[in-house]
Amino acid sequence: QVTLVESGGGLVQAGGSLRLSCAASGHVSNIDAMGWFRQAPGKQRELVARISTSGDTTDLADSVKGRFTISGDSAKNTIFLQMNNLKPEDTAVYYCNAIWIGYNFWGRGTQVTVSS
Repeated sequence: QVTLVESGGGLVQAGGSLRLSCAASGHVSNIDAMGWFRQAPGKQRELVARISTSGDTTDLADSVKGRFTISGDSAKNTIFLQMNNLKPEDTAVYYCNAIWIGYNFWGRGTQVTVSS
């Protein structure tokens, strides 16, 4: 199994930046991919960004392309989400996700609030 711990959320003004981190522990060698999802109040959880364990493949939601970047540090089993030019519509709880032998594991989430 895998445990995911997120950090880096907070309150920021529109146009500002935040960097989220997610550290994985446990049977990390079997992780296929990791990523970030977010869920705003009253909305479904949606994919924001995903990265393969090799780091060769990344995927970003259209709504964040050009503003967010996902990266990873394989030595530390950690991924990052650099969020620039944040908008009020980016306000949500951001969850770290890992796909481990076909199973999804989730972190507890970190709140990101963008004020206008």
